[in-house]
Order: sequence, then structure tokens, then C-alpha cells
Amino acid sequence: MVLERAGGGRAMNSGTRRDSARWADPESAPAPAVDVLIPTAGRAAELAVTLAGLAAQQDPPFSVILSDQSDEGIERVPAVRAMMRVLEAQGRRVVLRRHLPRRGMAEQRQFLLDCASAERVLFLDDDVWLEPGALGRLDTAMTEAGCGLVGYAVQGLSHLGDVRPGETARFEPWPHGRVAPERVRPWLESFERWPLHNAANPAHLAREQHLGENERLLYRVAWIGACALFDRRTLNEAGGFDFWRRLPPQHAGEDRVAQWRVMERAGGAGVLPSGAVHLEAPTTVTDRRVEASDVVYPHDGPSAAPDPNRIGNERRGS
Repeated sequence: MVLERAGGGRAMNSGTRRDSARWADPESAPAPAVDVLIPTAGRAAELAVTLAGLAAQQDPPFSVILSDQSDEGIERVPAVRAMMRVLEAQGRRVVLRRHLPRRGMAEQRQFLLDCASAERVLFLDDDVWLEPGALGRLDTAMTEAGCGLVGYAVQGLSHLGDVRPGETARFEPWPHGRVAPERVRPWLESFERWPLHNAANPAHLAREQHLGENERLLYRVAWIGACALFDRRTLNEAGGFDFWRRLPPQHAGEDRVAQWRVMERAGGAGVLPSGAVHLEAPTTVTDRRVEASDVVYPHDGPSAAPDPNRIGNERRGS
């Protein structure tokens, strides 16, 4: 089953969404600079919120491609259909593809990547809300840094009162915003950065850095779960998620393997402040006995995988 909805209308200014006064205009939409890729399975309420966040974005022009592995088609849910229509009215192309049977998150992400054609792709989980302007800031950060990957650490706002200095001690900005290739593995010191993204740590880090309005800070990461913008060519040249064939359908950690491949080639960075909010819904990846990095990068036994029950963890797929 394939549902394709092509939004009509050109933005009022190049790269901006069409406002409500022009929703009925028959003009063609600008070519997307970013394809937003969303894997989803049975989380209609969360997906509707995620799409609402995208509807609040202006620049750059983007399309939305969803891979639906729900038992019943997610498009049957009125809230999801409504937000798809809003995006289309704004001039965004929305493509919804049913993709079954389930072969695991790595295969689903590779499927989405194969559907993409824009210069950049944003892998966005179906339980993440983006604040207005977040996509534009992320896109600008990648342009300025010239790297292969940037992203927002998703933050659980129920933890705003929970300050964790022990987990943010390894915070390290990229000097002068210059991002360089680097290697991350579970047995290397670079991996120890992963607690940076727990709970509401990104919000506390942003406050500690005294960032002014429209200021951005790029920092070193172990990887970035749930909201990562890639240069599509670099991701493809690094192999994308082609390792999915080596994994059983029940696995976790596929996102970090793909990111490590890109980071070794072209570098990667987290961006503060983070404009991404984790909806704090329970994970749908419940069987995490197989960690993808243990298969792709075996080294002296299992890696120290983060605990999926800690809100805001570097995590998973949908």
C-alpha cells in the first residue's frame, strides 16, 4: 500500500511554508532541501504531535516521508490525517508508505533512506516535537560546520528540575565550531559522552553556556538519538543502514552505528540549544538483547548499552 500526497503551493518566500491565506493556491511547491524521514508503528497520538511540530517549521523547504509498520494503517487516525493535510496545505510533500513485514529498525531506516532524494535527510522519531524554527537552526548549523551529521538531543521536560552534573561533566564544545572526523566505539573514551543526553541535560547545558538569542553551540557527541540531520550523500557513501541484513529483526542501536560511520568520514556534532522534546512515551523497541554495534563492531564482548528506561537516553527507533 502506498499513499502519496503531494502538497500544492509555493511558499510566500523561497524556502518558507505557505500561510493560511494561501492554502488553497494551486501553485507548485519548491523542491525540498530536506527530506524528513519518520519510522512509525502504532503510535498515532505521538505521531500527530510530531507532525504538528513539523507544521510549525519555516525554513528550509522540506518533505515528509513516513514508513508505517502499524498493524492497521496509521492514516486511519483522524489526528494523523489532519496534520498531513495541514502540511500539504503549507506546500510540503507528504508521502506515507506501508512497509511490512517488519524486519527491524535498521531495515526500516534503510527503506526510508532509499525513498529520499533531497540533499539532506532528517531522521526524526515519531515521538519527538520540534519547537518552531528548530529545523532551520539545525540546517544552518550543518551548512556552517560543513560536517556529515548534526542533531538535537531529545529532552524529557519532566526532568527540568533534575540537574545531573555528573552526567554532563564530559561536555566538550567543538573548538570554534569546527567539526572534525572522529571515531566512537563502546571501548573508547569518546563513547563515555552518552550520558550527556539523558533526561533534561541538554536544557541545563544550554543554560550553563549562557547562549543568547539565535546563538548555537556545536559539541562532541557519542551519537544522537531520535533527531539527526545527515548529508544524504555522505550517509549513503558510508553504507547507510546496509548492515540490517546482519541483524535479527529484534535489535537496537542501529542509529548509532550509521552515525559512527558518518562521523569517521565527515564528523558529527550535537547542537545547543536543543529544539527537540521527547514526548516520554514508552519505547516500542522492547527487545534490546542484540545491540547493533556489537554485531558490526565486535570487541571483547557486549557493549555498555544505555538503559532504555531512562527518559531522554540516547536511544532507539520507533
